[in-house]
Amino acid sequence: MSTAAHRQRPEQFEGPAGRAQLSLGVAAARNLATTTKSAPQMQGISSRWLLRMLPWVEVKGGTYRVNRRLVYEVGDGRVTFVQEGASVKVVPAELGELALLRGFDDIEALRALAERCEQREYGPGEVIAERGRPVDHVFLIAHGKVEKTGAGQYGAETRRGVLADGAHFGGQMLAEEPGTWQFTARAMTACTVLALPRSAYEAVAGRSERLRAHVGRRRAEQARPRNKKGEAEIALASGHTGEPVLPGTFVDYELAPREYELSVAQTVLRVHSRVADLYNDPMDQIEEQLRLTIEALRERQESELVNNPEFGLLHNADHSQRISTHSGPPTPDDMDELLSMRRGTDAFFAHPKAIAAFGRECNKRGLALDRAEVGGHGVPAWRGVPLLPCGKIPVSEEGTSAILATRLGEADEGVVGLRQTGIPDEYEPGLNVRFMGINDQALISYLVSTYYSAAVLVPDALGVLENVEVFGTPS
Repeated sequence: MSTAAHRQRPEQFEGPAGRAQLSLGVAAARNLATTTKSAPQMQGISSRWLLRMLPWVEVKGGTYRVNRRLVYEVGDGRVTFVQEGASVKVVPAELGELALLRGFDDIEALRALAERCEQREYGPGEVIAERGRPVDHVFLIAHGKVEKTGAGQYGAETRRGVLADGAHFGGQMLAEEPGTWQFTARAMTACTVLALPRSAYEAVAGRSERLRAHVGRRRAEQARPRNKKGEAEIALASGHTGEPVLPGTFVDYELAPREYELSVAQTVLRVHSRVADLYNDPMDQIEEQLRLTIEALRERQESELVNNPEFGLLHNADHSQRISTHSGPPTPDDMDELLSMRRGTDAFFAHPKAIAAFGRECNKRGLALDRAEVGGHGVPAWRGVPLLPCGKIPVSEEGTSAILATRLGEADEGVVGLRQTGIPDEYEPGLNVRFMGINDQALISYLVSTYYSAAVLVPDALGVLENVEVFGTPS
């Protein structure tokens, strides 16, 4: 074939299978096409049910004060321990969580009591304290689970609750007449327990006038009339006839109510002016950067509302409203007990793995979870109370988590979110975006801030089911 004839034939390119390509390739065509693109996507966005469900209270002064009736403090908080090898010791100041030592600050006397605590090990099923025997020890649970059982009306054994790490019992041993155990405490798992004998306490009290005086004052406080919630009693009369003298009374308030200051989550968003000027079609670069930054701030906000040690719900649940699972995984019995601790529950919040673990326990019993509609979404429910996922509730390396039970709103003396709206340069409620200027490198800066907190108006508005095992057992 001549060279001229070769020039007249269109060039043929080899295709993937060795055949000649007969049309324009896709890769070349894309150079002339306008692509259809999505907005920037983000995997870190969660459902954020807690932020959706919390009733938000306007805090114009930046601080929210929770006024309550006067409550006589009873102590009964959690005790902290330190471990050195196999030896466990109680932190001396933590003995102030015992009811009769509440508020006692003589560190020397507390240290003397801590040094006299005896470490004891118990195996599953072993009795730690027996019903009917004299109360002659305070027991501090450093590690493990302890079950309390008592006698029912007809002599049958009844379960009175489960205690776990940091709990204690036998605080009445410090009283003048401690009496006898009203329950039997038995180890459910291997337990490490510190025991303070009455003789050790008496030895320390005999040398400390301050300790004896403090315990005496606490005994007098505990003798004051109060209701079952520990609030100062309001004297009333009922069921009378004739013209008896009616009791006079008044409602006393806490003199130092708790105040919540709004917390803040902030960041500085930077965008180069060249990007903002030239690359805004079809999407505004600053708006997309801002949208994803706000999503990250809202995720951090929800995490803080759960985990912040100052106002986070996990840390601010009253110790009287914390219970432990009976067997490890969350069972219907555990959830029912959690429900029974308050006059009304509007929502459960749990890590998705905890919800799955609860579902497994229901399946074992042939039970099915209810369904509830919340904000147009169908969600699982227990006894009609929505069971909402919250991935911000942590799961420990050992596979334990917690489930929150909440009553919501100011009108019901529940849990509320706190924020201030109408702030300068507000972009969303309680969140503002403030222009900070352009620097010498042509970077445009915006300060993005969100202000928030949460408050528990009365203790029984928030309950926690602790030591929830989320990993399934091998079949």
